[in-house]
Amino acid sequence: MHHFNRRNFLKSAGAIAAFAAIPRAVSAAVTSPRVVVVGGGFGGATLAKYLRMWGGNVQVTLVDPNPTHISCILSNLVVTGAMSMSRITLAYDSLKTRHGVSVLQGKALSIDPAGNRLTVETGTGNQVLDYDHLVLSPGIDFTPAPGNWNPNLTPHAWQAGAQTTLLKSQLAAMRANDTFVLTVPKSPYRCPPGPYERACLIADYLRVKGRTGAKVIVLDANASIQAEPEAFTRAFTVTHAGRIQYVPNANVLSVDSATRSISTSAMNISNAKVLNYIPNQRAGAIAASLGVNLLGFVAVNPLSYATLAHPNIHVIGDSCAVPASDGKAVPKSGHMANAQAKVCADAILRTLSGEVLDQNVATNSACYSPITARTASWLSANFIYGDIYDGNGAVKGKGMHRVDLGEAPSSGVDGDSYQDMLTWADSFFSDSFK
Repeated sequence: MHHFNRRNFLKSAGAIAAFAAIPRAVSAAVTSPRVVVVGGGFGGATLAKYLRMWGGNVQVTLVDPNPTHISCILSNLVVTGAMSMSRITLAYDSLKTRHGVSVLQGKALSIDPAGNRLTVETGTGNQVLDYDHLVLSPGIDFTPAPGNWNPNLTPHAWQAGAQTTLLKSQLAAMRANDTFVLTVPKSPYRCPPGPYERACLIADYLRVKGRTGAKVIVLDANASIQAEPEAFTRAFTVTHAGRIQYVPNANVLSVDSATRSISTSAMNISNAKVLNYIPNQRAGAIAASLGVNLLGFVAVNPLSYATLAHPNIHVIGDSCAVPASDGKAVPKSGHMANAQAKVCADAILRTLSGEVLDQNVATNSACYSPITARTASWLSANFIYGDIYDGNGAVKGKGMHRVDLGEAPSSGVDGDSYQDMLTWADSFFSDSFK
């Protein structure tokens, strides 16, 4: 059964992502509508590409402060030196040359919803971009705990790039009996399996490097492991037994980067060799300026990812809050951002052509998680638009209802899955950026 699931995983994950929206070209009567996309990660890049592929005469401008996108996916392997930074650095060249996307390097400063204008700070001064539709995919911002947190001393490495390199250098400096402390933010946060994956790879690195007595302490703000519990429980207690200490219900109360110390509701740690503090998360600032829910994310209509107050402003990816059944939240992941981008692109093109929105939409979240430098686990779930349910099983409205496709059993954490992970990543990167 595992053999069947693993071999069909890539096909099912890719098919669902591609099926998320059906292309709808803009009618010839519409004169070159303008769509501005903020954020060139997996959400924004995918949306820009598919708008141009499906939309014909739609003008698309992609705004991002960086010249390239560095993927968080696979970045934990860069931390341990198993993969190079170049492997996860994704350029915008194909979006420009193959798909006709205009790419503007700059920071989105403010939105004028009434005037349909976005102000962007660039190296040569501010620019104002007019739009017919605006799509925001800025990723995450942090809500750090009280204290003295300096990410240049105690990195989060939850936005890949310089932070990844910094954490890599700190890990390399660890010696026997040193302690690596890692925090798991309160859900929801970007990439639910990511912190547990990082803990496993760090523990494996310490073993391979012969750092006797060195260990990883995982301080989880949540009551239990938030993704792939079977695979990660086994990893913590069997594969990496004695090298990982897992502590649930550890809400961070304060952080002192100068002494690499942290206080939580479960335990306090002083003078760790490495403190990898990953703060709680919220919507990126430009999206949050439109208003957020109690958890700090922007509520959207899952048929179009339009904000509730402004139907021509859309939020996709990590910054959005999608209505879902209780206990079955839509995860914040690169694969999900890619799928949401296709639904959003289709909805924009339908709207520009005067058509009704498609009610038959689905998205998919799929990922692999390396457990060691040679093995990986996986999970996949579909999200289908329709009735969603409260904790008692009663219908509470419309949204995206999760249907679990499966996850790797403990026996499925193997080298074949690790190789499949690399194939999946290559295909996924290409779908968004090529």
